[in-house]
Amino acid sequence: MQLLKDKIRNEGRVKSETILKVDSFLNHQIDVELLNEIGKEFKERFRDKEVNKLLTIEASGIAVASITAQYFENSKVVFAKKTESLNLDNDIYKTEVYSFTKNKAYNVMVSKRFINKEDKVLILDDFLANGCAALGLIDIVKQAGAEVAGVGIVIEKGFQQGRAEIEKLGIRVESLATIDKMENNKVRFK
Repeated sequence: MQLLKDKIRNEGRVKSETILKVDSFLNHQIDVELLNEIGKEFKERFRDKEVNKLLTIEASGIAVASITAQYFENSKVVFAKKTESLNLDNDIYKTEVYSFTKNKAYNVMVSKRFINKEDKVLILDDFLANGCAALGLIDIVKQAGAEVAGVGIVIEKGFQQGRAEIEKLGIRVESLATIDKMENNKVRFK
């Protein structure tokens, strides 16, 4: 997606060979016009799939999933919570996810009321690196007996193994921008 690549080149900040900051438009401050185009692109890429739920992890994926949902007729957005609270149902699907950027493992949870065996679930997230978040969400969908329609990623770090781990499970991955390398404050796309 050229619009996204241009935005990454112009506003993204390379912090290291593995860290790219896109907080000015994707995961701290949000460029709604860009997210709208991202939503349209995910719909186009998954047009052959029946989807009634979009699943992500709080917090960065919520905006992407919410805007994308408007293009999937009669779909709902569900997000896995990272922290337990008094208002979270006791009957939950739960899995552990390791966050590369936070260097921490989380238990992520989804109420069993929101995903069931009839659901066709598209998993969305802002980044794909090692695949931990997506694999955790796939685990939750499988616990529910639902179908994974695919995994949609805004920015993939193609030099890490996330895609391969997901594809080993026979699940389709669509990334809107795939980074080949980051060095000298520059991003090189595949």
